[in-house]
Amino acid sequence: MSFEIEGKLYKKFDTAQVTDTFKKREFVLELNGAYPQYVQFQLTQDRCGLLDSYNEQDLIKVFFDIRGREWKSPQGDIKYFNSLNAWKLEQPQVQKEETPMPNDAAFPTTEEQSFDESDDLPF
Repeated sequence: MSFEIEGKLYKKFDTAQVTDTFKKREFVLELNGAYPQYVQFQLTQDRCGLLDSYNEQDLIKVFFDIRGREWKSPQGDIKYFNSLNAWKLEQPQVQKEETPMPNDAAFPTTEEQSFDESDDLPF
């Protein structure tokens, strides 16, 4: 299942070579609201470079999925871990609120105006 979210790139980290065959790069997205939230994501393998073209404080849209796993400690305790695995980044579409400019045709001239004589309201 895929999700997407927009926020400000708060912090980006260098790529870490975890094993000989696995590398990851983590970053933190700041989500605005009444109480800002700082959510950590990771990019893995060949996707680590997706973050290179973005700077901290940039607005970005993150496409990600949730990964979960179970881990059993040597003492037999079971713990669960979750990861937000990003697979695509892009700049969000900024929606500009355009105020339509009136054109002269939108306003009737005095000759085009018609008044209803039966409407005797004072305003």
